[in-house]
Amino acid sequence: MTTVELRHQIDEYIDSLSPERLRVAVDFLAYLAERESQEATDELLRIPRFMDSLEKAEAKVSTGSYRNWRDIRRDV
Repeated sequence: MTTVELRHQIDEYIDSLSPERLRVAVDFLAYLAERESQEATDELLRIPRFMDSLEKAEAKVSTGSYRNWRDIRRDV
């Protein structure tokens, strides 16, 4: 089933729910979104030295000592 078909099916279910059940659905969807976000974060944190690289990159951005990607692209 495609994403569009899934969203259409979800819309049909939502339209048939009572306000109380809609609140339950919202809570469940929020839980799923949080889990997905946490799993993505965990995946990044498993990359060796990821946090070091991120902190260095953030420091470069805050001091303005970085190169614009368009300039790098021109060098290729």
